[in-house]
Amino acid sequence: MRHALIFAAGLGERMRPLTNHTPKPLLPARGKPLIVWHLERLAALDVRYVVINTSHLAEQFPETLGDGSQWGLRIRYAYEGPTPLETGGGMFNALPLLGPEPFIVINGDVWTDADFATLPAEPAGLAHLLMVDNPSHHPRGDFALDEQGKLHDEADKRLTYSGIGVYRRELLNDWQAVIGQHDSTDDKHPRFKLAPLLRAAMQRDEVSGSHHRGEWTDVGSPERLASLNATP
Repeated sequence: MRHALIFAAGLGERMRPLTNHTPKPLLPARGKPLIVWHLERLAALDVRYVVINTSHLAEQFPETLGDGSQWGLRIRYAYEGPTPLETGGGMFNALPLLGPEPFIVINGDVWTDADFATLPAEPAGLAHLLMVDNPSHHPRGDFALDEQGKLHDEADKRLTYSGIGVYRRELLNDWQAVIGQHDSTDDKHPRFKLAPLLRAAMQRDEVSGSHHRGEWTDVGSPERLASLNATP
């Protein structure tokens, strides 16, 4: 895999006041900005092109990360405007900057010790999602992983989507047929969530997954960030 997409356009509303002046992916976690942990792991995986989508305090990303050359990467920024386009719209907006082959997608506000080398370069279907045990703040989980490594929406014993996966751009083909009415009047920059597309693909048995049992934190509150930073 040569390309990756990092979602970094969120407003960070639940992280205020920390995000009043700093985007959440740039907040320090264990000694460096959250997003830098991802960039380092992507560089070690021999990913060379990284797209970072931005919105809230967008100018701080190039100011802090530059063009990515310090990690041996080429970073390109996909600005979404003052209102983020959600995960589906954000991926759609970034597609022109991504190559034709499958690409890694990472939420910029998670921290993990997962080895990205365990992710498949060519997912069997349209996407492969890294799953984790359900955290206390999300006890019901998201999707169920069966013994064949396929993910299902309608099942018990769910795991939580880590915010890390490998996607084929074809997942977004005919997105309007799945999404229907979307929260935007601009078809060139639509705003919609990715989850309905994943659920539709799961119904066709086209989404695989794997279970990461190591460290993972969704940095969704100041308290979780403080807990992460308190752990050596």
